[in-house]
Amino acid sequence: MMSTRDDISEMYRNPAVREAMLKQANDNTPNHAAAINLFAADCHAASRKAGWYTNPTTGLALERNVPEMLCLIHSEISEAMEGYRKDLPDDKLPHRRMIEVELADAMIRIGDLATYLGCDLGGAIVEKMAFNATREDHKLDARKAAGGKAF
Repeated sequence: MMSTRDDISEMYRNPAVREAMLKQANDNTPNHAAAINLFAADCHAASRKAGWYTNPTTGLALERNVPEMLCLIHSEISEAMEGYRKDLPDDKLPHRRMIEVELADAMIRIGDLATYLGCDLGGAIVEKMAFNATREDHKLDARKAAGGKAF
């Protein structure tokens, strides 16, 4: 029997579900939350297919170590910083800058982890962006004031 995590990943792989999720029910506009969740599910499915959720010795399913997965996300961000600092091309995709490939790697790892944990990453991103748009400390006047956020 599939776990809830497997059910979520399988649901997103269904073409009819994917198409329906990408459109808002009321006005047929793009559904950014669904698109992000589909991306995350694709990342997770690719990780499962590559065997990252299977013990290579026994072939049995693995429970992933979430702190380790978070550190791997951090390592991709650190690699992006190094690529940016040195203005390097990527070593695997040399037609691209290292920063963009490492940011892509971070997003892939984030998507994998979010789906593994059953998170509504897309919904959280859409809600957080809407919340940030209302924050006084995120407005230009507040940022220019003494003690305002510089970054």
